[in-house]
Amino acid sequence: MKNIVSKPFIFALAILVALSAAGCGGPSVIPGSTAKFASVAPTHEDLAYASLSSAQKLDLYLPTTGSGPFPLVIMVHGGGFMFGDKADGGGLTGVDALLSAGYAVASINYRLSGEAQYPAQIHDAKAAVRFLRTNATQYNLNSDKFGAWGASAGGNLVSLLGTTCGVAELEGAELGNAGQSSCVQAVVDWFGPIDFLKMQEQLTATGCSASTDSANSPESKLMGAPIQTIPEKVALTNPMNYITADDAPFFIENGTADCNIPPIQNKNLAEALSAVVGADKVTYVSLEGAGHGGSQFETAENLAQVIAFLDKYLK
Repeated sequence: MKNIVSKPFIFALAILVALSAAGCGGPSVIPGSTAKFASVAPTHEDLAYASLSSAQKLDLYLPTTGSGPFPLVIMVHGGGFMFGDKADGGGLTGVDALLSAGYAVASINYRLSGEAQYPAQIHDAKAAVRFLRTNATQYNLNSDKFGAWGASAGGNLVSLLGTTCGVAELEGAELGNAGQSSCVQAVVDWFGPIDFLKMQEQLTATGCSASTDSANSPESKLMGAPIQTIPEKVALTNPMNYITADDAPFFIENGTADCNIPPIQNKNLAEALSAVVGADKVTYVSLEGAGHGGSQFETAENLAQVIAFLDKYLK
């Protein structure tokens, strides 16, 4: 055990405009994906991984070739913890590439901050992992080879999946399948927020506008109060507070021109992980000139890097 010291697309656009007008910083903007999330329909759609909320559903995509059991990549969308949907991926791409490489893909929804405050979001992510592990035989999945890939807010949640294996207060065991592990064996973090309490200071230092400390920021709405007024609770969102030597390997990527999540956040996470789990298990890539998502993340070459990392640990 570790101890801590679209579907509604138009709705999402409306929130985006409102947030931009308010000058909100942090993971409040839908990442600028230009690629379609997937060219195929899910093999299984709207699977309920828990029963507390209608948000607790996932879509499962299975390869059409190969006999399995398949390694699985769990994809967690972004959207400032406020919006986004499993069907559009919220900043993610690569489902087609993963399927072609022989991976099953589970894209999950989770309770957003308008419905529930943290730690509901990580409870949901862990519940989804446990559900998929419980039903691995039914869906032809290799329960020993689960990876997690998230963008923006989703990057925070998958980073927590990779560092909080066995942390009871973040498990959400009451959501079901408590006898199963919520551990993952590899993590891909695309520009996820890591240390909420330092974001405004770090963004301002790079010349970016920021209001992540305000009561109306996505981070404060997630926590239920201005983040600087509740530092002990906010500490529960920081993956760096949980790092131990048995954590999952990480692939961490950001753009140097990201004015939503300070690039230093991801660099610091990579360095903290390297110091404990070993530099050989941590890959850090900073894309020159890239912002908060966008075409540079979606190139065939970049996706091939991600899949090569996943292959190393899941195959």
